[in-house]
Amino acid sequence: MDGENGHRSFADKMKHPFSDLRDQMKNTTLHETKVKALHFKHKIGKFHNIINPNHRHDEEHEKATDDKRTRIAESHRFDSYAAERDGNKIKWYVDGRDYFWAVSVALERAQETIYIADWWLSPELFLRRPPYYNQEWRLDQVLKRRAEAGVKIYVIVYKEVAQALTCNSAHTKHALDGLCPKGTKGHGNIKVMRHPDHNVFENAGDMTFYWAHHEKFIVIDYALAFIGGLDLCFGRWDSRQHPLSDVHPEGVQNEVFPGQDFNNNRIMDFQDVIDWKSNQLSKADYGRMPWHDVAMGLIGDCVYDIAEHFILRWNFIKRDKYKRTEGFDWLMLEGREGDNEDLVAVQRPKFPVGKYIRHPLSPLSTKPWAHESPGTVHAQVVRSSADWSSGILTEYSIQNAYFEVISNAQHYVYIENQFFITATGEEQAPIHNTIGRAIVDAVVRAAKEGRKFRVIIIIPAVPGFAGDLREDAAMGTRAIMDYQYKSILRGEHSIYGQISKQGVDPEKHVFVFNLRSFDRLNKTPALKKQEEESGVNYQELQEAQAEEVMGKGVQKQAMGSDGIRKPGLRSKIAGLRARHEANDSSSSDDSGDEETEKAVDQKRRFEGKREGDGGQGKGNQSIDTISHTAMLNGGKVSEQRFEGDPEMEKENYVQEELYIHGKVCIVDDRIVICGSSNINDR
Repeated sequence: MDGENGHRSFADKMKHPFSDLRDQMKNTTLHETKVKALHFKHKIGKFHNIINPNHRHDEEHEKATDDKRTRIAESHRFDSYAAERDGNKIKWYVDGRDYFWAVSVALERAQETIYIADWWLSPELFLRRPPYYNQEWRLDQVLKRRAEAGVKIYVIVYKEVAQALTCNSAHTKHALDGLCPKGTKGHGNIKVMRHPDHNVFENAGDMTFYWAHHEKFIVIDYALAFIGGLDLCFGRWDSRQHPLSDVHPEGVQNEVFPGQDFNNNRIMDFQDVIDWKSNQLSKADYGRMPWHDVAMGLIGDCVYDIAEHFILRWNFIKRDKYKRTEGFDWLMLEGREGDNEDLVAVQRPKFPVGKYIRHPLSPLSTKPWAHESPGTVHAQVVRSSADWSSGILTEYSIQNAYFEVISNAQHYVYIENQFFITATGEEQAPIHNTIGRAIVDAVVRAAKEGRKFRVIIIIPAVPGFAGDLREDAAMGTRAIMDYQYKSILRGEHSIYGQISKQGVDPEKHVFVFNLRSFDRLNKTPALKKQEEESGVNYQELQEAQAEEVMGKGVQKQAMGSDGIRKPGLRSKIAGLRARHEANDSSSSDDSGDEETEKAVDQKRRFEGKREGDGGQGKGNQSIDTISHTAMLNGGKVSEQRFEGDPEMEKENYVQEELYIHGKVCIVDDRIVICGSSNINDR
């Protein structure tokens, strides 16, 4: 093109003789047909991937990208994609209460972008408790407010195999997509991807059933990140006292765990989570499974590395599943542009669908960690990622980090993990990770050098899968436990076996624990009397309360025998209770629905009995939980008063395993590995 007069050169005319015609055709039906035909051709071409599992790494430009990533990783400790970074600020969160509170504060302050990657995300999760007094802090409401304020929100969740898991990522996507409908403020600001794709017609060559996206992290405005073991989902919120009881005779408004957030995986897995207000587990009869977890918040250069990993995954899923879908844009990353945009999987097809958006939306130089006083933590991001999940050659930097820091330990290794499946060599197939070998070598070396050395491992008593271990349905759980026993102490190739083989007593060095907790259900004689006299049992009451505090959002109603959707007891109580509390003297209490009126009357009677002679008013001396007595200096169980005779009190005691879900390794009080990766071959 002639720069002065805009005329095309002769050479350009020879190369593109019909360019003007091509430009005129771009917005025509013929052009659209051509684009659709090309997209269909590529869609059909995916079936070729069945016989070419290396299809993301066999072309020259793909090999060049792989070589570039490999060179970068080899220049970093643990062969990680990310370098070591100085000057980070780290804050630890032990258990869900403090973590979710911090997340609620950070999300509310978001100005530009929010990235969320989760194994499971429950839109109806309350970030602050009790829910009755914190309605505005439900996760979907927080995200809705930020979207309406113009914040761009990107969410990636694992698309589960429905036959095996109950987390229902389709509900997650539909609920979040529906927060800001078309024509309303914030529409288009929330984007949700699910991956991997289980559609055989769309993704025949890349079906993935035995692997999962397990990471849990949040990046806000490239200024702050959260990373660790806590999904934004039901069953994770807990306090350090780990209460099992959630029975509140003085008022269900004090409930902490509404709906399906009250869960005990050992007894019953989550049931149909799209109906998140319903719970088949009665709080008056069972305790919940307490949940221990660890996560961290961070400010510093490592935030960029976490964001880079998210953008890589976003663009890879865009390519893998949403390449021909409007509304999902390609994300470009400052520092990974031009010749390096392939590092974050940006592609530029002939007919791209979606825009190319540069992130962060404001320059990195404006971020607080770029100019504020630095922190004191030397840190590095490591990951477990592969072709199916990120389109890259497999990266083992988490495993490499575990192996190296344990191998170099001088005093102790402390491990918390949901699983502990490892090998000490090549004889324990199909297990291949050799973290067990690192433990063996560290113990034997310390013993021979005469050093005091301890390995402390804390894992759950039973993996969190519902069912009786004696039943056939629990075969998978038993297999996990069998592998764990063989990893730790059964057989000559176990950790204990290999340590003993070298003349060292493993019982002096390696200690394995699980945790349990106990509580007392506050089901008093007066509460039982309320149930009897009102005709409403406590489970119905807890469901009514869940309806009240969780009533907004997607709702699944029961189907009647005639095929017509019927409002449940919770809906009837909540709706008519609102009418009753409005105290409109001009309206009648008669709804014309005898069943509904009966439900409202039962609710009124239940509440009335609390205030009457048999009630649980100010005279109630029982406390709702005694879980604090399990803590150091938490007092004695015998000092906790109960409104009832001792025999009844004994029936109300419950105990349960305290489920270990954190993924933490601490070595010598000098280095910590914390994230979402379990110790197994996953």
